[in-house]
Amino acid sequence: MKAWIFATLVACGLALSGQAAAQADLAKSAGCMNCHEAATKKVGPSFKDIAAKYKGNAGAEAALVAKVSGGKDHPQVKASPDDVTKLVKWILAM
Repeated sequence: MKAWIFATLVACGLALSGQAAAQADLAKSAGCMNCHEAATKKVGPSFKDIAAKYKGNAGAEAALVAKVSGGKDHPQVKASPDDVTKLVKWILAM
């Protein structure tokens, strides 16, 4: 029983790390990593700082998707609307 639980946890961890790597690749190809890093400030705030700023804000996802997609207060990104939503969810989960 313990072996099964351990194997399940390991599998979940690998799946999540694979998703995180995929999101990081998406962020890089969309141009996000030109101005942001996951943990440290670059030109823009780090993704972790963004997540901390919006923690507990129910409208954070919609607000960030609109900000990133709009190109007003944020440089235009090279990502589809679906990809922007995926990236925002990933950032807010940090």
